[in-house]
Amino acid sequence: MRPDVIEGARTAGDAVRTAAGESSTAMSRLHGPGDRETSTAARVAAVRLSRITHRFGTFTALDDVSLDVWPGEFVTLLGQSGSGKSTLLRIVAGLTTPSEGQVFINGADVSSVPAQRRGVGFVFQNYALFPHLTVFENIAYPLRIRSMKAPEIRERVGEALARVNLHELGDRYATQLSGGQQQRVAVARALVYEPAVLLMDEPLGALDRKLREHMQIELRQLQQDLRISCIYVTHDQEEALTMSDRIAVMQAGHIHQIGDPVTVYRHPVSSFVADFVGSTNLFECRVRNVCDDGAALLTTEVGTEFRVAGFRGAAPAHACHVTIRPEFIRLGETVPAEISFAASVAKVTFVGNVIDVTCELDTGEVINVEISGNTKDLVAVGDRVRIGWDCADMGVFPGSGTRQHDQ
Repeated sequence: MRPDVIEGARTAGDAVRTAAGESSTAMSRLHGPGDRETSTAARVAAVRLSRITHRFGTFTALDDVSLDVWPGEFVTLLGQSGSGKSTLLRIVAGLTTPSEGQVFINGADVSSVPAQRRGVGFVFQNYALFPHLTVFENIAYPLRIRSMKAPEIRERVGEALARVNLHELGDRYATQLSGGQQQRVAVARALVYEPAVLLMDEPLGALDRKLREHMQIELRQLQQDLRISCIYVTHDQEEALTMSDRIAVMQAGHIHQIGDPVTVYRHPVSSFVADFVGSTNLFECRVRNVCDDGAALLTTEVGTEFRVAGFRGAAPAHACHVTIRPEFIRLGETVPAEISFAASVAKVTFVGNVIDVTCELDTGEVINVEISGNTKDLVAVGDRVRIGWDCADMGVFPGSGTRQHDQ
């Protein structure tokens, strides 16, 4: 890969500032997530993607995707492999040219601006460090290709090393660093020339779980301290929930839902989002009957029945999906809940802070329940229990088509 593409940008003093004006660039550094309360009409998006479509031959990787990232905001593109999230990130960086659509950075149309002039920093999944250069020289590289003078380079690299807590490791080579330290060097190199936007493509994927969780906190704190706009790509749901101001859930080249982590987790807009973000119990059901009060009687594929409040598309024989998170289900000898069933405990798994309990209804339906790990009265395999939940904690989504009503 060419050196100028590795870093992905000149400083914000190049084409982006020239086109957008100094004021829009300043907004990206002076405004934080709290400013999202301001009317969107009065703000310029740090990144605006307008109707992006991209095709690889006959395959459509992205289909009419639009997205705004506000100054100082941390937005995560979350999806499975092949969902289009990395392609979208590369389009923002200028490493891939979309088949259709426009890219704006701080109000400037950069659709035809090359990667090295977009004013963005890019952290790759494999870090892309130069093994023959020291930590200091790796971080200094984007400054040297911009012909900065030695005193300014020393000052900027020193500040960057201090930001990522590597000020004592400047003389080491990349091969002498741990995975977490290499990741910090990659971030420092992306930030050293003060880009308008920071892009990160699964930068923590190669780290072990404990280090990854630690680096999530460090990266998020660094982004908040610098108040820099960030687009982050991951397939890890917990990582997205932990780090983001907003999450864009992607599948098959579309954004299915975008919202803050609490909204995406607790109020998914589809059964796909509910099933992909976190753990959930998913039932394929049909409407058996619509009651006079508007409530609907649902039946699962194996005959479990329960009553729910009316929902859009509820009609006899219509298909639907029902989701309920394991932690929203109560378990005990008796449970005060709007929906409850008798069940047998089929499996108990101690995970530390939680206990996963697999229950089987008398109809054979399997439901996963999550209870606190410090519960004193543990259930055992074979115990008869009741499980239940409230309608407000459940998601009901229209399915596709209808099913034959039972006679």
